[in-house]
Amino acid sequence: MAIAVSTFGTSSDKRVDQFRLVSDTGVSVDLIGYGVAVRDWRVPVAGGERTVVLGFDSLEAYLAHSPHFGALAGRVANRVKDASFELNGKTYQLAPNVGSLQLHGGEEGLGRQVWQGQVDEANNAVRFTHFSPDGAMGYPGNVNFSATYSLKGNALRLELAATTDTATPISLVQHQYFNLGTGDDVLDHSIAVNSSAYTVLGEDLAPTGAILPSHGTQYDLRTPRIMRDSTGQPVDYDIGMVLDTGRKHADPIATVVAPDGSLSLKLWSDRPGVQVYNGVWTDVPVPGLNGRHYGKHSGFCLEDQAFADALHNPHFPNVIYSPERPYSHWCEIEIA
Repeated sequence: MAIAVSTFGTSSDKRVDQFRLVSDTGVSVDLIGYGVAVRDWRVPVAGGERTVVLGFDSLEAYLAHSPHFGALAGRVANRVKDASFELNGKTYQLAPNVGSLQLHGGEEGLGRQVWQGQVDEANNAVRFTHFSPDGAMGYPGNVNFSATYSLKGNALRLELAATTDTATPISLVQHQYFNLGTGDDVLDHSIAVNSSAYTVLGEDLAPTGAILPSHGTQYDLRTPRIMRDSTGQPVDYDIGMVLDTGRKHADPIATVVAPDGSLSLKLWSDRPGVQVYNGVWTDVPVPGLNGRHYGKHSGFCLEDQAFADALHNPHFPNVIYSPERPYSHWCEIEIA
């Protein structure tokens, strides 16, 4: 089926294109060049179809109100403590955007840039590219990024790559917000994650460097559980989970099931960790897709990534890439 291309709007005098992928199972996914965002994702269900992501109908809403809905976050995803780091004897000062931290690459990070998309009809895919110059948001190196989304059946695959002309930190993440059900929150979704440990957070919500077992805590998601405690009260999740080593990439790292069991999500990835987030800070003042209000706990994210603040914790997996060590990363999400 042909990939439909349309104009979604204009940002910083650059045209933002929208691409619609449709699969042979009736799944449709709308991608926009602004932040490589998955704007809408519709899956067939009994009696029709269901939107399973949080998003907006206008570019203006993304520019003014999006908490990275569906976007690709970077250059360095998640939190960088004190918005600075040292590399090869030099200190780099970044632009803070959450207190003293830099989050998701800052206010002008990759998720807020206009990428160029190229259709690949043969693979039912769109390949997005973006050039990030030396010094962008404080990071060294000229970096060429590419992000390719392909849709096959009920599975959407993302392949990421980056090449740089000098050593620089890179850690990207897909930042989809999902709601597989029909309710206003995701607290009664069942979630399981292939993880036995988590990275401990400090008061500023950046990791302290400690990694603790999740057994006996609310972060033990090896057995499926809903996002409520034993009394029915909501459990807030905004935590970096350490994926079990030795796992098979053929096995999903996370599985989430809608409250009524009508849909389930499976995530595969080659990353060492995943940030589990259930919309703790979400409060969007304008309507989203289908006129829905997005308040606290209105969506969940499974952000497959390197560990947050690896730049200050050398025992975390390495996020420094170079001309000799290009960046690559893949993930796949199936909803059926």
